[in-house]
Amino acid sequence: MFTGIIEDVGRVHEWQLKRGSGVLTLKSHLPSKAIGLGSSVAVNGTCLTVVAKAKGRFTVEVSLETLRRTNLRSIKLRDAVNLELPLRLQDRLGGHLVTGHVDGVAVIEEVKKRGNFTFFWFRVPAPLAPLVVPKGSVAVDGISLTVNECTDRRFSAAIIPYTLRHTNLRQRRVGDKVNLEVDIIGKYVKRLLGSK
Repeated sequence: MFTGIIEDVGRVHEWQLKRGSGVLTLKSHLPSKAIGLGSSVAVNGTCLTVVAKAKGRFTVEVSLETLRRTNLRSIKLRDAVNLELPLRLQDRLGGHLVTGHVDGVAVIEEVKKRGNFTFFWFRVPAPLAPLVVPKGSVAVDGISLTVNECTDRRFSAAIIPYTLRHTNLRQRRVGDKVNLEVDIIGKYVKRLLGSK
């Protein structure tokens, strides 16, 4: 479980795709002691398991299912990725509950600066659109964001300067694909109402 508060922006050091799965090595400033073999790390909001580590970098394996559901298949060497270590029970919940189980990929359709804020508009897959609500929470590439406005299959988020500086959003452009995880509470409500 994660919070959507990004702790580091890492860089892709090595990326190997083999027989439908992948092995990804990332350069990171996360404390080495906090990254144990077998532990979880959210990479662009995707919960992955650490299988090897060295000073200043660590390696995770990426399954075929993860490649199908996320934007990880399209990353390249030196790309910036958002990183977060798992939530500890004694931690404050600064963002919202993020599972690291990506629901789908959204596309950036607009980026507009208004005063100090940068407004991003995202187009979401049709099945996820009903689960995105104004003033609700979403995780975009693992970043906990508050939904500003919603239309049929689009939503906007107002990004403060701090978030822009400390995440990979500063390098995102129109047309880029981002991982989207909708609020887990909304998913449970939809499931409960749909079962009647």
